[in-house]
Amino acid sequence: MSCACGTSSNFNPNDEKALEIQEKINNHPCYSEGAHQHYARIHVPVAPACNIQCNYCNRKYDCSNESRPGVTSGKLTPQEAVKKVLFVGGEIQQLSVVGIAGPGDALANPKKTFETFKLLQEKAPDLKLCLSTNGLRLSEYIDEIVKYNVDHVTVTINTVDETGEIGSQIYPWVHWNHKKIRGKEGAKLLLQKQLEGIKMLTDRGILVKANSVLIPNVNDKDLPNVAKKLKELNVFLHNIMPLLSSPEFGTKFGLDGVPSATDQQVMDAQDACGMDMKLMSHCRQCRADAVGLIGEDRGDEFTKDTFNTMDFIALEQKYNIQSRSEFHGKIELWRTALDKANEKIKIEQATKEQLSSTGETKLVAVTTSGEGLINMHFGSAKEFLVYEAGDKAIRFVMHRKIESAYCSGPENCHGTNPIDEIKNTLKDVAVLLTEKIGDCPMGELNSIGLICNDSYALQPIEKSVHEIVKKLFFQNESEIG
Repeated sequence: MSCACGTSSNFNPNDEKALEIQEKINNHPCYSEGAHQHYARIHVPVAPACNIQCNYCNRKYDCSNESRPGVTSGKLTPQEAVKKVLFVGGEIQQLSVVGIAGPGDALANPKKTFETFKLLQEKAPDLKLCLSTNGLRLSEYIDEIVKYNVDHVTVTINTVDETGEIGSQIYPWVHWNHKKIRGKEGAKLLLQKQLEGIKMLTDRGILVKANSVLIPNVNDKDLPNVAKKLKELNVFLHNIMPLLSSPEFGTKFGLDGVPSATDQQVMDAQDACGMDMKLMSHCRQCRADAVGLIGEDRGDEFTKDTFNTMDFIALEQKYNIQSRSEFHGKIELWRTALDKANEKIKIEQATKEQLSSTGETKLVAVTTSGEGLINMHFGSAKEFLVYEAGDKAIRFVMHRKIESAYCSGPENCHGTNPIDEIKNTLKDVAVLLTEKIGDCPMGELNSIGLICNDSYALQPIEKSVHEIVKKLFFQNESEIG
């Protein structure tokens, strides 16, 4: 692992560097799995242009590696973006991070990006600032990144193949010095600039998260090499995201029949890369105008007409830094109590031997609306958090989305439902923990061998996952007798 921070079993409170990093990630929902159920983020779509073409992306829409394919974010000017942040920060007081993730590339739009950060420094100094980039122009803008205290940068790097063979299958062209550089030469240039820029960032103490899109039969075998290189460069976190590919998305990969990456392929890649790098497992591939907790999108609540007519004085009053600080203090008190209740039984990047005395582990799915609790009915869930558990400890594995909830309203509860999709999504899971589940869906899930349990409703997730697995799969004969 490249960094010990964020892992309760090996965090050293006397290590000044570790403490500094812990402070940076503590309330950052993307960089800390422990924070993502408590703190919210907002992405402001001020950067529409892009300087590379990816075969998993259709430029009619948002950048597909940072968003769901086929969606388009409403673009904002820097002034509109900051107004929106102030308005949202007043409404959603757990907001802690603002990022620029497109809908193109943040550094292909440098004027708009850094004007936004400048205004945010003045108007919302309590927020962490982030940007996402393909890395092509990082070295040009490293001084501005440092100047505006952008201390979290995400770089999408899908291959470290120096021949350009793999990269040329992903990137048809790279725009550099006013011309398009195609094929292997373009891929090699992009890689050179990515590695150069990442080193500049980490040398200056900026936390780097690397995104890699898992593209079956293209870069899947190269991802362990990516992880090794990221470790050499002191990258903090590696996020392996599944390719989302379908003909209706209009991407080259989708039209060429390159399949989406499966949950199992992502888990296999995580296992292969996790030996070298600390992994991010809770990414949702958020859209470029995402608002709220990771896993939810409240962007439609905050259209321009909700904030654009207000002046900055009124918006700063609504934002109310003092009130937000007090709210964040309450979140931290809750997290402290929750950590105590969970008894520190979660380990990041754990091996099966660390989780289980027998080497056997089980996958457990959980429905939650946040706050670290089992607090969502099965019928309302559009995603499941998946943990791997043994008798000794647990680890968070991934989230798994479904297209629609089992019950989308009273009028639909007795009609068609996505139970077949849910059964396929949870086919390798042993136990489902949920706040409440009806007899009908429980019977359907039992038919594939999935045990459903709602007796842990409103209880802490991590402790409950550990307890149910020990109870069902690790009781010895003397305990049963």
